[in-house]
Amino acid sequence: MHHVASSLRLLGACLVFSLVTLSAQAQTDPGSGGPVPGNQPDPTAVPIDGGASLLLAGGAAYALNRLRKRRTA
Repeated sequence: MHHVASSLRLLGACLVFSLVTLSAQAQTDPGSGGPVPGNQPDPTAVPIDGGASLLLAGGAAYALNRLRKRRTA
């Protein structure tokens, strides 16, 4: 009897979860307020060079540190 009760409880929880997600998916799209389709904006300029240079310098410093430790060990 305990197995049946726990199975029914699990089935009820799954049913409630399904109904909640179904109502959440049924919401209409309010629109983004962005540009109209067909009018593509210019791409955003992202400064990748500065971050990549710092990452490369940090990686080189870490590699040199590891090589020096390996040489002394």
